[in-house]
Amino acid sequence: MSEPKRLPKREELDEALTWDLTKIFATDEDFEASYTAFEKKIPEVKQYQGTLKEGAGQFLAAIEATLELTRELETMYVYTSMKNDQDTANTKYQGMSGKMSGLVAKASEAISWFEPEMLQLTDEEIWAYVEEEPKLEVYRQMIKSTLAERAHVLSEKEEALLAGAGEIFGTAGDTFAILNNADLKFPIIEGEEGEAIQLSHGVYGQLMESVKPEVREAAFKGLYSVYEQFQHTFATTLSSNVKVHNYKAKARNYPSARAAALAGNHIPESVYDTLIEVVHKHLPLLHRYVALRKKMMGVDELHMYDMYTPILGDAPIRYTYEESVEKSKEALKPLGEEYGKVVEEAYTNRWVDVVENQGKRSGAYSSGAYDTAPYILMNWHDSLDQLYTLVHEMGHSVHSYFTRSNQPYVYGDYSIFLAEIASTTNENILTEHLLATETDPKVRAFILNRYLDGFKGTVFRQTQFAEFEHFIHVEDAKGTPLTSEFLSDYYANLNANYYGPAVEKDAEIALEWSRIPHFYYNYYVYQYSTGFAAASALAAKIVVGEEGALDNYLTYLKAGRSDYPIDIMKKAGVDMTQANYLEDAMKVFETRLNEFEALIDQL
Repeated sequence: MSEPKRLPKREELDEALTWDLTKIFATDEDFEASYTAFEKKIPEVKQYQGTLKEGAGQFLAAIEATLELTRELETMYVYTSMKNDQDTANTKYQGMSGKMSGLVAKASEAISWFEPEMLQLTDEEIWAYVEEEPKLEVYRQMIKSTLAERAHVLSEKEEALLAGAGEIFGTAGDTFAILNNADLKFPIIEGEEGEAIQLSHGVYGQLMESVKPEVREAAFKGLYSVYEQFQHTFATTLSSNVKVHNYKAKARNYPSARAAALAGNHIPESVYDTLIEVVHKHLPLLHRYVALRKKMMGVDELHMYDMYTPILGDAPIRYTYEESVEKSKEALKPLGEEYGKVVEEAYTNRWVDVVENQGKRSGAYSSGAYDTAPYILMNWHDSLDQLYTLVHEMGHSVHSYFTRSNQPYVYGDYSIFLAEIASTTNENILTEHLLATETDPKVRAFILNRYLDGFKGTVFRQTQFAEFEHFIHVEDAKGTPLTSEFLSDYYANLNANYYGPAVEKDAEIALEWSRIPHFYYNYYVYQYSTGFAAASALAAKIVVGEEGALDNYLTYLKAGRSDYPIDIMKKAGVDMTQANYLEDAMKVFETRLNEFEALIDQL
């Protein structure tokens, strides 16, 4: 019997396949020297406390001092974080990372006075400072954004009370997390080979892809039997969490929890309502796709546990890393020469940490600070999915690069609302490229199915979650008790409405609300849907070379936080307060569904 393949140790890797962190700090000793020097700077920022009322010069000095502190802090934090992620078993970097967490807390505390003190000045006083001191002009958007919160910032005493209750407010979410992740005991079920399998969250996801329906059914019913036992507890944690959102919104003078949550990014509530409205209108497309799954599986009854088993088997195509580098450069050509140069730089200047090694953090991400390269962590294995992951993370990294190259530090990052659009646009452009170059019907069908599944899971499913989330906040605000029965009845009907008549109304799915962590995030999930839809619409325009589409898109990539997200997207050519971008995305979905249906008949 041959030896099992061993993961290489970090020091055994080909340097060309690792990221180059020496561009941040040449050595760990250089980092330590910066750390020591930084510790001494923290008290210096406090000297500006109480001086904002003394004039424009002091106001400017305080802004610059606080920003300089956070800028340097972020560089050190990113260095230790990535060093730790490349080998989590390395105790040296564990220690450095832990030490940095303490430094972040100290620095945050040292500048926490700034915003409350700024808001003690009147709008008139602050804008007079801006007129008087030309160097304050660059901070206009930051000031405008902060002043917009004035109506929702309370007195110093009230703010202290709310801050002090922060841990208490988090109890419902913490209790859900502990119960869901640590305390639930799931049953043992029979696997594909008749072996005993201990059910868990991770294993459940794998078993939902099993080719054997009896395994999927056992996993589905086994999982939900446990949630059924604790349904009243989960209803209490969810209800308590909703009450916290509604209470904090009321305390801060917002008309609703949703208004409060969306105000952070200045997103009009119409964006949320329009999303749900347009998705409802196009649910027949999802019903068609679900019915096609039923037909392809050849079953008399399609159940909710049949939604994730692959209907086309394993991917008929896979790529090595070297092939993926070339494929990604070719696929992203519609984004223009300027974009292509940054992609080339990422590959030649070692922004990407490619292969898996012992102790390396799992998954993939794009990371970096204003003064570093936007690095990419991968754990490469040859596959089509990894090619998609690579162009996804490259989308984040090029977005970060353009933002930092074109914006001052104060606007040198971007909101979550905008982040996923850049990465998902890349995925959509890759799909367009593969469909334009791959002629094998099996490969084309697989790529189309991958896109349709992604759209189903992101636009349709996350909108279903967003609709449920809004409903429970509205009902709680009315005084409706959010009992387990009330939540399950509504969720069962909502799920049936979304998936349509081709799927059975499995009783267990009514309890799905009880296991979704995103319902504790406070109006977060809708951004997945809006982002994916915007990316679909943008990619379609860019690939066909619509006039102005690429220039508008690059304007968005370079904007950072220099404007509100909605206004930045308008410059990109997508008005997210209107239905057009969603309608455009639905057209892409329908076109690809039509082609998929036609291809299936040929296979």
